[in-house]
Amino acid sequence: MEKRRKRGKFVLRAIDDTNIIPDRYVFMNNPAPAISPPAGIGDHKPANQAVLDWVHEVELLTQPENIFWCDGSERENDFLIAESLKQNVLIRLNEKKAPRSYLHRSNPNDVARVEQFTFICTPTKAEAGPTNNWSEPAETYSKLQGLLKGAMRGRTMFVVPYIMGPPDSLLTKIGFEITDSKYVVLSMRIMTRMGEIAVKRLGHDPKAEWNRGVHSLLDVNPERRFICHFPQDNAIISVGSGYGGNVLLSKKCLALRIGSYLARKQGWLAEHMLILGVESPTGKKHYVAAAFPSACGKTNFAMLIPPKHFAGWKVTTVGDDIAWMQIRDGRLWAVNPENGYFGVVPGTSCKSNPNAMKSIERDTLYTNVALTDDSDVWWEGKDGAPPKHAFDWRGNDWTPDSKEKAAHPNSRFATPMRNNPVLDPHVEDGNGVPISAIIFGGRRSDTMPLVFQAFDWEHGTYIGATMASETTAAATGAVGQVRRDPMAMLPFCGYNIGDYFRHWLETGKRLTKPPLIFHVNWFRKSADGKFLWPGFGDNMRVLGWIIDRCEGRVGANESAIGHIPRLQDLDLDELRGVTPNQMRELLNVNAEEWQKEISDHAKFFESLGSVVPKELDKQRENLAARFKS
Repeated sequence: MEKRRKRGKFVLRAIDDTNIIPDRYVFMNNPAPAISPPAGIGDHKPANQAVLDWVHEVELLTQPENIFWCDGSERENDFLIAESLKQNVLIRLNEKKAPRSYLHRSNPNDVARVEQFTFICTPTKAEAGPTNNWSEPAETYSKLQGLLKGAMRGRTMFVVPYIMGPPDSLLTKIGFEITDSKYVVLSMRIMTRMGEIAVKRLGHDPKAEWNRGVHSLLDVNPERRFICHFPQDNAIISVGSGYGGNVLLSKKCLALRIGSYLARKQGWLAEHMLILGVESPTGKKHYVAAAFPSACGKTNFAMLIPPKHFAGWKVTTVGDDIAWMQIRDGRLWAVNPENGYFGVVPGTSCKSNPNAMKSIERDTLYTNVALTDDSDVWWEGKDGAPPKHAFDWRGNDWTPDSKEKAAHPNSRFATPMRNNPVLDPHVEDGNGVPISAIIFGGRRSDTMPLVFQAFDWEHGTYIGATMASETTAAATGAVGQVRRDPMAMLPFCGYNIGDYFRHWLETGKRLTKPPLIFHVNWFRKSADGKFLWPGFGDNMRVLGWIIDRCEGRVGANESAIGHIPRLQDLDLDELRGVTPNQMRELLNVNAEEWQKEISDHAKFFESLGSVVPKELDKQRENLAARFKS
């Protein structure tokens, strides 16, 4: 065939057969043989001809044994689980202790997002910007098609239709993911609104907007692991991985990387933010969006349980990871595009997050946690004593004396949002919820106070743009290094980060009732290396001050970095383990530390080249000047 590329379509080209990848059966996320579904399962084709043509093209390229069209039904799910158990893709857990729940083990070389192998494929490198790995589209399509040629021989090709967002929302996006992984299909059923609902939403219109996603495990070899995004084509191709963040193409890939590109083009915001509701004893309710880097407490905060001292206050969860926000009536309205939670397991307990523990009691798909002798799951930080014996995340014998962790530090749970006992009643409202405040925050051992408020939207954009956090196990690479992570979007912005900053600034100009912007730091430490703030439920005390600021009923000190609460502005009654001196340390702005921080801001902006809007450079100059005055 002639070498060619069409916008929005996965187009074939002739490739030498030497590029075919052999099957290897090493770990549970490696390829499994094709399955033969009974009549009535796997045959629900959509009527949209554009989808049918695209699937046929991928079929000719990958040459699967058969095609399975997913409809999202219970019968289909039961069949796929049964087949996954037969083929050792899943392990059934104790039905009494973890009803309808299963364990999946990934290859040890495939346990986190691989940012170094994640690419934004735009016509020019400038469009991808300085923070993304860029790859030229035509060359990348050619390379990926070489890897995919014949890659599904002997396997089943699943076609997964799904929507992101409430069914009646104007922001809702349609996607189709092709995959040869049953683990992906089962996870997508949890994490998205999957099946017939997407087929009906798309309809027959051949020009309708929808995302094309192709995934294949290949042989789960890191040398052939690529997660590639084609924003202009609304397309994603992922090969060589079975880990959720790389292969659930609805999540970071569509909801953020492609989503952020579409949001700028269409005039909305796609953000790496949780959404929670806060209701006072009087019944007045506010909604807050918060951006924290992965593994920095988003899920804990989204499911926060106020201390007993805050009797009558309620916190509800709209979403724990991603927010899509549009402007209406001069303010931001947000929806959660997801249908489930894909959370980090280690450290999750009844003490740290009781609502998460209730959410994962049933109907949960675990990845890379430990398996006890009675077929229950265990991880570091779980309630109770460690088991005397278990099988670790690799399947090896483990005891409390073992040097290795029982659960991988980035082990995960995928559970339906309907399991959350504090799910917000407006989570399915297509209009979204009105946002009163936006919070930025990360892991910082020093420098950043417990909480402060931006002077205005532009200053808040600067705070978000210069946000930093100490790295965790959610991404491959060194742990504990301070990394600038603008708006917690560094790994997820699907276009030039300078244009992203500019889009934030322009959005602010369109808002007549902008949300207030804050920065929090739950992780500040004392000189002896101990956390100063208890966190978890006591974060309600900070959240309470934020809501009070939205209501205009509480004061603050104006500092060089923003508005900081005085001790009397925070409700600290019945707060245990934190002395007044520790509180002062938590709220302290150390000029010497901030001189270094401002210098690091300048270095970060310089590293981005000339893409940073002049307004943010001016904000940095103003910040430095305030410390000198």
